[in-house]
Amino acid sequence: MQPFGSKPRFDKSAATPHAGGAGEGRTRPPGRLLSCIGTALALCTFAAIVCEPQGQRAQAQQPQRVVIRVAPMTQAEPASNSRLAIQVGPREAIAANSFIRIRGLPPTVALTEGHVIAPGVWAVPLTALPNLTIILPTGLQGQSDIAISLVSVDGTILADARTVLVVVAAPAGPGAREAQSPPAVAGVVRMLAPAELERALGLHAKGQEQLERGNIYAARRFFERAAGIGLAQSAVALADTYDPDELAKRRVVGIEPDVEAAKKWYEKARELGAAEASDRLRRLGSQ
Repeated sequence: MQPFGSKPRFDKSAATPHAGGAGEGRTRPPGRLLSCIGTALALCTFAAIVCEPQGQRAQAQQPQRVVIRVAPMTQAEPASNSRLAIQVGPREAIAANSFIRIRGLPPTVALTEGHVIAPGVWAVPLTALPNLTIILPTGLQGQSDIAISLVSVDGTILADARTVLVVVAAPAGPGAREAQSPPAVAGVVRMLAPAELERALGLHAKGQEQLERGNIYAARRFFERAAGIGLAQSAVALADTYDPDELAKRRVVGIEPDVEAAKKWYEKARELGAAEASDRLRRLGSQ
């Protein structure tokens, strides 16, 4: 026992580590613990320096996908000029010297930019897209399925999009729209209400998507529904899925052509006003 009033003694053996026997307690030196923590932090910092740039480089190496943006429907009137708004991006992903190819225009239709490379087919430089306008002749009416492609200088298709060109004469007066609603005659487009047209174009776009994926049977279902609403170009697209020549162009495997079904839907397309349907029927009639 410590005497009253004496100074407390400090037992160094409780705080100072020493090499003792097997039963003696040991304390880790504070310096060694700090050294371990410093080593761990250094390793983490090294991993961050080495790995993070590699991840960023891997992300940067992933190619960006080029997209063509165009409205699903381009509506115009005969004897007029109509803007064809096409956007392509992102700019940094576009291959040098690539251009826009537009297919499916009526032969009598012209563009203010680019040049003709085949009947109904135009090549348009990317720099001309902001001013691109369709020139429509007098008396033209109908619907045309327009294919828009971004093409590289070696002919590779880099991106695709579609729009439906609808050419209809403007009504002459307040009651003219109702007067234009009788059953369609060959070569004349039946006017569709905006809601009907939007729904039909949506179905047609889904059909085209399935067609591009090679799902012919699924595409037919969408085209048939759109044609039932009154979209002439859907009837043409549906007939194409039975037409032996059109199937051969797409190199479709495992689908048997059906000439009679193709004729049936080309007839429907002609009734709805598709100008190309008559030529397709004449071609099939010779087979």
